[in-house]
Amino acid sequence: MPCTEKRARLLLSRKRAVVHKMLPFTIRLKDRTVAQSVLQPLHLKFDPGSKTTGIAVLRGNESDHTEAEAMLLGEIRHKPGIKHKLDKRRTVRRSRRARKTRYRKPRFLNRKREKGWLPPSLDARVAQTMSAVNKLLKLLPITSISTEHIKFDTQLIQNPNISGVEYQQGTLAGYEVREYLLEKWARKCAYCQATNVPLQIEHIQPKSRGGTDRISNLTLACHTCNQKKGTRTAAEFGFAGVQDQAKKPLKDAAMLNATRWKLYTRLKETNLPVECGTGARTKMQRTQRALPKTHYYDACCVGASTPEQVLVKQCYISVWTAVGRGSRKLCKTDKHGFPISHRSGRKDYFGFQTGDIVTATVPRGKYMGRHTGRVAARAKGSFDIKDSAGKRIAQSVSHKYCRLLQRNSGWYYEKVKAA
Repeated sequence: MPCTEKRARLLLSRKRAVVHKMLPFTIRLKDRTVAQSVLQPLHLKFDPGSKTTGIAVLRGNESDHTEAEAMLLGEIRHKPGIKHKLDKRRTVRRSRRARKTRYRKPRFLNRKREKGWLPPSLDARVAQTMSAVNKLLKLLPITSISTEHIKFDTQLIQNPNISGVEYQQGTLAGYEVREYLLEKWARKCAYCQATNVPLQIEHIQPKSRGGTDRISNLTLACHTCNQKKGTRTAAEFGFAGVQDQAKKPLKDAAMLNATRWKLYTRLKETNLPVECGTGARTKMQRTQRALPKTHYYDACCVGASTPEQVLVKQCYISVWTAVGRGSRKLCKTDKHGFPISHRSGRKDYFGFQTGDIVTATVPRGKYMGRHTGRVAARAKGSFDIKDSAGKRIAQSVSHKYCRLLQRNSGWYYEKVKAA
């Protein structure tokens, strides 16, 4: 069961517990087993996203949905640039056939994709989410899971008459369409690009001139632009590109719709009850509970099982960043992709490998102080320390000043201040 930092320090100082894992920090009791303990059921809720997925673990009475306490809040930051790297590799492979190198026959015509295939960039997000879920299932007594199944019901907002009684007249009236438009138009006025102002739903072709309520005919405008436009179309108002942008699909929503069923299937394999909800319901419930707009607070409000009140006492949140386990390149290349040096066949240097999480205590010099991050190991014993974004926070640090916290697992763990 999760506990406070104060209680963890007391258990460790009294020799009742030992450190099981440094990152994420986990202790294990020595004086009793799980069978001898009383565990309270925990509810895992997460809000999938294209770049960041929110996580929340709530503790509450299953028979009473009026109140629950957030035991863990966090974010999963997915590894970026997968599609760009695959495109780059494909370009190099195809260019071989135009250069004086060994000819390779094209193989894209004789490959078959299995049922449920997803592009690697999308499949990686599902795999990273499930990796985090499995880690939490090993550490916490989770009894149920809630996930945001889709960001928007795109079929419904394209055709409101499909079965629109619940959406057009129920508690979700307006949330589905408005949240979609806010995402699509980046919370800006489509005409003057004004931000941080009240935005109104506006018809690109006015209804008085045959315009409809379809999502492809709607945009967002500030009050001033909406009044100036009047009964003119967007093209007549001097913004012909607004109509073209309105017809383009929303990339993030398309990504979530493409991965939702595979993620749902993988979650069902945990043999736990899985609840689903839409992004519009999440926003409605977060607004009703007056919670800030963050990924982890969105996760608290996913699904119909959200309690009437969510108690949050954490000052910090856990951030898990997927950084990968290394590169498959056999040599280093320049910006044009040509080899400039070969990689060594060795990974371990002075007991450290690139990607290990270390703490470096530098006694003097430019980087004097204590630094914690991922290490870039070198044969000469002079290491670099980097943060989760790959930014160098300490350079040319001797291996003698480094202390290993955890071996490279493909993840970087840190705590940041909560909103």
